Amino acid sequence: MPVLLRLFLLVCLPLPAMAARPVADMHLHYKWSQQDVTSPAEAIATLQQQGIVMGVAIGMPAELALELGRKAPDRVVPLFSPYRIGGDWYRWSRDPEVVVRTRAALASGEYHGIGELHLIGGFAPRLEKAAVLQELMTLAAGYDVPIMLHTEFSRPDFMLALCNRYPETRILWAHSGAILPPADVARVFAACGNVWGGLAARDPWRFVNSPVTDEDGTLLPAWRALLLRFPDRFMVGSDPVWPVEQLDGWDEADTGWRELGRFWGFHRAWLRQLPESAAKKIGCENAVALFGMSGKVSCRVAAADGSSP
Repeated sequence: MPVLLRLFLLVCLPLPAMAARPVADMHLHYKWSQQDVTSPAEAIATLQQQGIVMGVAIGMPAELALELGRKAPDRVVPLFSPYRIGGDWYRWSRDPEVVVRTRAALASGEYHGIGELHLIGGFAPRLEKAAVLQELMTLAAGYDVPIMLHTEFSRPDFMLALCNRYPETRILWAHSGAILPPADVARVFAACGNVWGGLAARDPWRFVNSPVTDEDGTLLPAWRALLLRFPDRFMVGSDPVWPVEQLDGWDEADTGWRELGRFWGFHRAWLRQLPESAAKKIGCENAVALFGMSGKVSCRVAAADGSSP
């Protein structure tokens, strides 16, 4: 069977058991280039349709995440992102004003974390010179909120140095190192108990050179072993940015929210390959606990009458 057909069957055909299981999306974007395609009401409806009981929203500008949060306060957790326009992803780490704005945002009580912040080889300053990042790490610890970091280096050294220097700061590692193999991710998890790994965009369409599954959608043995070694530390997200090669393009709308079902179809399929307890934690419970939503959000499968068993 051709590879593309296998992927279509994997993510597009109904999966009754997994479709019934609530999930938490730890990596949602809602950007200026998405709002004309997907209104806040449509975004919330999409979360409901996909069985996403909690979503962590990153706005660009940040206020867009608040729009979602105000419409669904028991479902959406807004993070504060300092990104306001395209290109801020590589400028933020050298802008002291970012610290001022982040402090005010957290003090408002409207935001429940910081991120997503990109630290990518060739653009990120060395840790000892990363004054803005260091202050944000301290702020996150002071306000007791997670900070979502997207690191993209060929080695795990930057994250190892950072998580060891700030053991009181809860780090949500977007894409779990992006291009790093399982062995490097394991090194970070073993060394730092304050790091949680997200697996957003680790799908056949984005990080294609660092997959978690083979072309048939089967979890690679090394990734399966890592997930089962640290079932309390991983979580899943969609990262609805599409088309990804047109990141923040001015001439083309971002239709990522229309792809949410496809992205989650992929994740639900590999989650189904794990033991039930691990799948529940990674698919929902870990993210709900990390963001303090346990009293508001249930990860239990609804009974036929709509109640929770």
